[in-house]
Amino acid sequence: MNALVTPLSFLLIIAAGYLFKRTGRFKERDYRIVQRIVFGITIPCVIINSFVGAEHDTGLLWITLFSFLCSSIPLVIMYAVTWRKPVEERAFEMLNVTGFNTGNFCMPVIQAYYGPAAVITAVMFDIGNSAVISSFMNVFTTGTLHISPDKPLSEQAHPRGATRLPAVRPTTPEARRLARRAQLRQALRSLFSSLPFDIYIVMVALMLAHVQLPDWLGQVTTPGANANSFCSMLMVGMLMELPSDWDEVRSVVRVIGWRFLVEAACAAAAWFLLPFDATTRKIVMMLCLSPCTVFGTLFTDRVLGNARLAGFTLSVTAVISLACTSAVYMLV
Repeated sequence: MNALVTPLSFLLIIAAGYLFKRTGRFKERDYRIVQRIVFGITIPCVIINSFVGAEHDTGLLWITLFSFLCSSIPLVIMYAVTWRKPVEERAFEMLNVTGFNTGNFCMPVIQAYYGPAAVITAVMFDIGNSAVISSFMNVFTTGTLHISPDKPLSEQAHPRGATRLPAVRPTTPEARRLARRAQLRQALRSLFSSLPFDIYIVMVALMLAHVQLPDWLGQVTTPGANANSFCSMLMVGMLMELPSDWDEVRSVVRVIGWRFLVEAACAAAAWFLLPFDATTRKIVMMLCLSPCTVFGTLFTDRVLGNARLAGFTLSVTAVISLACTSAVYMLV
C-alpha cells in the first residue's frame, strides 16, 4: 500500500468517528462498544493470526524485555519530575505519558505497511508493554499518590494543591500484611482480566514449547484481524473531545512534550541497541512512537473521572504518531 495512502485513510476513519459522534449518530459512550469489540475480538484475532505459521524465534523475547523497560521507566520518571505539582496533574501525566498504544493503533499501522508477517514483532513488543499499562501503571500511580482505587479523586478529601493524598497506614503487622495481599490481588486481577494479555501468555507458552498452530486457526481469525485497523481508528475518533479551558490545553501539551522525549529516546535505543536486522529495529522504532494508551483513558476516568481530556490527548497523539511512524517508514 502506498506510504501516503495508509496514514490518510486512517485519518479519514478517525475523522469519521469524531464527526458521527458530533452529529449525534454515535452517542457519547458508544466508544465503549467498539472498545469491547477491539479488545475482545479484533486484537485477539490479530495476536493469534500473527503466531500461525510464524517461526519460533525465542530471541524476540528481547523485544518484550525492551518494551517492558521502555514502558515502566518513564512511569517512575514522571512520578519524580511532577513531585511539586497537585495530585490531579501528577496522576494525569503519570497515566498518559506511560506506555504505548500498540494493540489498537501501531499494530494496524505495521500490518498495513509490512503485512501480517511483521505483526509478530509488534506482538512481542506489546507483551512487555501490556504488563505495565494494563495493571502496573494504575497500581503504581494510585499507590504512590495514596489515591483510593474505589472512587474518583474528586470524591476523596484532600488539601487544595496537595501533591498526594494523606496516607492511611494500617497500624498492626497483620493489617499491613492483609493490605499488601489485597493490593497484589488487585494488580493480578487487573492484569489477567485483560483478554489480549491472557492470549499473549498462551501464545508465548506455545512458542516456547515449539507448538505449531494449525492453518485453519489462521483462516478463522483473518476476518477479525483485518477488521482491527478500521475498528481501532474509528474508536480513536469516537474518543476525541476538545478541551474546555486553557488549563486542560496546558495539561495536554505537557503530556505531548514528555511523550515526545520518551518516545525519541526509546526509538533511538531501539535502533542502536537491539540485536536485530534493520527491518525489525525499524518496526520497533515505529512502535516506540505510539500514541497514548486506551488503558490510560480508562484509568484516568477511574482515578480522575475525566475520560474526556484523556480521550482528546489520545486523539492528538494518535495524529502525531501517525505522522511520525509514516516518516520513519519512508525515511529510515
